[in-house]
Amino acid sequence: MTRAPEPSSGAERFHEDWARLLSGDHGTAVHPGLLDRLVSGTAGLLRRAQLDEPFEPHLAAEAGAQLVEAQFTDPIVLARAVELLQRQPAADGRGPALCGAFAAGWAAALRERTLREQEAIRTAADIARKEAEKALRASEARFRALFESAAIGIGIGDTDGNILAVNKALQELFGAGPEDMIGRRVGDLVHPEDADGVWDVYEELVSGKREYFQFDKPYYRQDGEVVWTHLTVSLIRDDDGTPQYQVAMLEDVTDRYRLQERLRHQATHDPLTGLPNRAAFFERLEKLFEDPDPGARFGLCYVDLDGFKVVNDSLGHDTGDQLLSAVAARLKAALNPLGHLVARLGGDEFVVLLENSRGEQQAVAAAKTVLKALAGPVLIGDHKLAVGASVGVLERRVSTTTPGAAVRAADLTLYRAKEAGRGRWTLFDPKENARAVSRYAVSVRMPAALDRGEFFIDYQPLYALADGRLAAVEALVRWRHPQLGVLGPDEFVTTAEETGLIMPLGRWVLEQACGQAADWIRRFGDAAPQLNVNLAVRQARSAALVGDLNRILDSTGLDPARLQLEITESTVVGPEDEALRTLHGLVEQGVSLAVDDFGTGWSNLAYLRDLPVSGLKIAGSFVGDLHDPAKDEETGWRIVSGLVSMAHALGLTVTAEGVETRRDAERLRVIGCDWAQGWHFGRPVRPAEIARRIAEEPQGRPVAVRGRAVTHGD
Repeated sequence: MTRAPEPSSGAERFHEDWARLLSGDHGTAVHPGLLDRLVSGTAGLLRRAQLDEPFEPHLAAEAGAQLVEAQFTDPIVLARAVELLQRQPAADGRGPALCGAFAAGWAAALRERTLREQEAIRTAADIARKEAEKALRASEARFRALFESAAIGIGIGDTDGNILAVNKALQELFGAGPEDMIGRRVGDLVHPEDADGVWDVYEELVSGKREYFQFDKPYYRQDGEVVWTHLTVSLIRDDDGTPQYQVAMLEDVTDRYRLQERLRHQATHDPLTGLPNRAAFFERLEKLFEDPDPGARFGLCYVDLDGFKVVNDSLGHDTGDQLLSAVAARLKAALNPLGHLVARLGGDEFVVLLENSRGEQQAVAAAKTVLKALAGPVLIGDHKLAVGASVGVLERRVSTTTPGAAVRAADLTLYRAKEAGRGRWTLFDPKENARAVSRYAVSVRMPAALDRGEFFIDYQPLYALADGRLAAVEALVRWRHPQLGVLGPDEFVTTAEETGLIMPLGRWVLEQACGQAADWIRRFGDAAPQLNVNLAVRQARSAALVGDLNRILDSTGLDPARLQLEITESTVVGPEDEALRTLHGLVEQGVSLAVDDFGTGWSNLAYLRDLPVSGLKIAGSFVGDLHDPAKDEETGWRIVSGLVSMAHALGLTVTAEGVETRRDAERLRVIGCDWAQGWHFGRPVRPAEIARRIAEEPQGRPVAVRGRAVTHGD
């Protein structure tokens, strides 16, 4: 074998071109060291096939095969390699033969490689099929063993609700044989104590909307007994994802359920008397406030035994406990048949809860029933004990209070009954309650409460009835008392006035509310509502009020025309009252005045005519009494209509308070009432919520002016 001489530069150039070809991006990653050896080996074979004598085509074929073994199987590699070989000077015209041999070797190697891979795939598939068949048989055997021997009940049904199979544990759970269960409908297994929504969830499962669900569910056994189960139902789909079967697993939890019921009863009932305890009472009370109907009412009778401490101290605690048990039994027997809840709060204190009260008369009747039930002596051993009680009676609309405030009010009313001589009932008096709460809370905490930042302001929206726009907001001060919780103004303002603390508190409210109103105006412009702020009587009679307000308006930048101050009817007691001078001074600054809670005080129309006021707010009791079944509704509406007409005759804007229903709001609009506020329009809320409402208001919001409302376009 001889080789034709070649210039060294030709061999080097071919080697470089070949290396560049194989190192290009063909989807094949080769280590640099292996790539160098592959380039050298295949380039050498090709040069030998090109130059050696005689021509050895198998060398070019070997080069093509080596490329395939090195994962260079992209047809682009073959095409570019052939193109490169065709450009090389070949002895004796070997170019086409060289290219053909290289391509044939590459193709043969690729075919062989493909055949090997196909055989490997076929072999693997055959092995996998056999393994799958073996696993399926084992899986079916394991499932059958599990299904039959499982300690929990298992049932299989189709998506139409037909029971197809049940295991032994499920048959024992229901006390039934397979013939009693197979073929029955799942829907036949309803129990009256099923959890809310369990069957809705079941329908979602069989329709494919959910994969499983879990519930604690009772069932009737074949003998009529009830068994409680922890039920888990899963959906089985076919290969296409279509719901095919449902599998139910039932664990008997009857013993656990009964234990939980006993523990729940112990946690919510007094161990001595068997009555619901404080926790159960408050849970029941709070449910009344979760989503009350408009006008819903409730009542409380707060009961405390008279002289119980004497019994305990003189006859011992055992006798005292027996007396408490006897009292509880009498109260339960007398009041439970009336539908009232009787609970023991602790010590010798009991409480009666009237849900859906029909009025004060019903609450008073319950209190009289308490006293009558305890009127006779109680025989404890050799002792015939006379037991009396004092009862504080509270009856309110749910919308006017909170659970905590209601209990506090009933408790304070109880002590008023004791102070009046015991052995009697006393009805809740808002003024007396406010004074009692204030005396306790204000005198102890209020002097430093402002410095501690315990006060905050909520804002209640007032809406124009003509077009439903947000017209104003009323600033309502709240006290976040660390012991008593959040207190409303009725619970501390009266005492604040009596002690003189109303002056710094009133200034603080004006500063905060005016600053907030100015901020809304900067953010929303004319869309911001008018600000209403209540003035206490002592504030209105203070000569310093005009100067204080002037300073506050200057510091906050609030336009006086956007502020309305609300005064009560008792602020001015006659035409010569010095408070008139202060009120005129306020109006001269540009603010407006309105009479708040009109109809609850002296209601002297002559004085009202002479006051520098531009608005009148009808007391919420007028609207609330419209739904009192003991009072004539149409007469009440005529009174309200007369107040509106009278106010309009005096050039005043009229606002109705305490509006809680759409029906009342519509009727007030029809009779000409200008504005309204109440729970129908929104409770007092934080400033951020008011800002959200302003932002959602449409353009053209009414702007308050003296005695009427106009739009920006007027």
